[in-house]
Amino acid sequence: MYIENYIDSLRAEMVDIVAHRLTPVALRYGYSDVALETNIRWRPLVMLIGSYSSGKSTMINEFIGTKIQDTGQAPTDDSFTVITYSESEDIDNNEIQILEERDGSALLNDPEFPFETLKKHGQRFASHFRLKKVNSPFLKDIAIIDTPGMLDSITEQDRGYNYQEVIGEFAQMADLILVLFDPHKAGTVREVHKVLRETLPAKTSEDRVLFILNRIDECTSLLDMLRVYGTLCWNLSQITGRKDIPLIYLTYSNPNPGAAQKNPEGFLHLLDNHREILKKAISEAPRHRLDHIATFLENHGERLSHFMEALITYRKKFFEFRLRYWLLGFLISLVLAAPAIRLPFLHVHPYILIGGMGFGVVMLYLIWLTTAQKSLESKFFRNSLNKLDALTPLENQTRRDVWKGIRNMVKSYMEKTVGKYSLGRVKEDYAMVSQVCKKGSAEIRQALSELSTLKEEDLIPPEEKPLIALPLKNSSQHADEEGVWGI
Repeated sequence: MYIENYIDSLRAEMVDIVAHRLTPVALRYGYSDVALETNIRWRPLVMLIGSYSSGKSTMINEFIGTKIQDTGQAPTDDSFTVITYSESEDIDNNEIQILEERDGSALLNDPEFPFETLKKHGQRFASHFRLKKVNSPFLKDIAIIDTPGMLDSITEQDRGYNYQEVIGEFAQMADLILVLFDPHKAGTVREVHKVLRETLPAKTSEDRVLFILNRIDECTSLLDMLRVYGTLCWNLSQITGRKDIPLIYLTYSNPNPGAAQKNPEGFLHLLDNHREILKKAISEAPRHRLDHIATFLENHGERLSHFMEALITYRKKFFEFRLRYWLLGFLISLVLAAPAIRLPFLHVHPYILIGGMGFGVVMLYLIWLTTAQKSLESKFFRNSLNKLDALTPLENQTRRDVWKGIRNMVKSYMEKTVGKYSLGRVKEDYAMVSQVCKKGSAEIRQALSELSTLKEEDLIPPEEKPLIALPLKNSSQHADEEGVWGI
C-alpha cells in the first residue's frame, strides 16, 4: 500500500499549496468566488456522458458489480448521479449495495464534497442531482458521475437549467471522461455535438477524454459494425476538428464471457472487448489525478501571475502619471502666483510679499489637486480600462490565451476598486504566486517523475517530512528581501 500512501501524500501536499498559496490571492482579487481547492480536494472523478441509449448505466453497473443505476432502451434517468464508496460495519455479508443516498440540496451544501460551485444552477438542477454511496471495492479510490442521456430535441428550457454549463463544470473536476456512443446513433445527437465541439474543449484537455463505441453486439454483422465505426470516426473528426482520427474503444456487455468464442458464425470473436481496458483506465484515475492537480496548480498560478502583472503595471503607470501632473500643477501654480512680486502697487515688505506669494501658490495648487488633477486621474483611469490590453505584454500565443481568460476579471477588479489598491500588497502576492509557479511547479513535476519510476518494493513507509519542499506559509506574511518567500 506504500504506492497508494505516496500518491495520497503527494496529492494532499499539492492541495495544501493551492489552499494556502493560491486561494487567498484568488479570493482577495475576485479571481474566484470560492476556494480554488474546492474542485480538487476530493477523490478522483470519472464522468460518463453519451446519448440516452449508449449504455452508460449498464457499464457502471458492470464495473461496480451490481445493479446501482436503472437501465433501459428509453430514457430512464435524467439526473446527475455521483456514485462513491462507503463501507459500513452493519453489513454482515459481502453483498454490494447502496448504503446511503443524498439529494441534491444536501449534497450542494455539504463541505465534504466539491460541488458548492454548482449551487448557482438553481433548484431545478438540485432536484436532478443526487449521490449514492456503495460498498463496492471498485469505488474505493474513485467516484463516478453518471449523467443524463443527451437528446436531439431537448432544450435548456425543457431541462430547467443550463445542461452544457453543468457538464462543463463537471468536466473541469473530472480526471477521466468516457464518451459513449451506440451503433444506432453513431451520427451523434445535437447535444453530443455541442458537448464535443464546444463544452469539453473549453473545460478540459484531450488526454482526459476517451471515446467508446458501445453495444457493438447489436450490429447485425461485421460489415454493419465497420460501417458504424467508419461513420463515427468521420463524425468525430468533423466535430472535434482534429486531423487525426481519435482512438475509439469497442465494447459490449457479455454476461457469458465464452459466448463469442462459442459462436464462430458471428463476428464478436474477431474483436477484443475493451471493457477491461476501460476498467483499468478508470482504476488508474488516482495517478492521473496527480498530473491533473499539478496542471491545475500551474494553470491557476500562471493566470494569477498574469492577473497581478496587469494590476502592478497599472499602478506604476498611475503613479508616474500622478507625479508628472503633480509637478505640472506646482509649476503652473508658481507661474500664476509669481507676477504678484512685480505688481507696482504692492509696496510692502519683501517677506510679506514672498509669504503672500507662497500662500497664493499653495491655494492655487490645492485648487489644482482638487479639480484638474482629480479630473485628469479619472480620465487616465477610464482610458486605461478602454486600453486594458496595453497593461501587459502579449508577445506569444500562450500569454494571449491566458490574458483572454482573465481580462474581464482584471477589468472587474479595477472597476470595483476604481484603480485604488495597494501596489505593495499586489507585489507581495505576485512574488508568492511566482514562486509557486517556478519553484513549486518544478518540485511537483520532479516528484511526479520519480513516482512514475517507483515500484512497490522501492518505497519505504512515508516519512513525516513533506514530499514537496515548498513551505506552506500564510499569504499575509511578508516576502523576504529577495521578493519571495523564505525557504
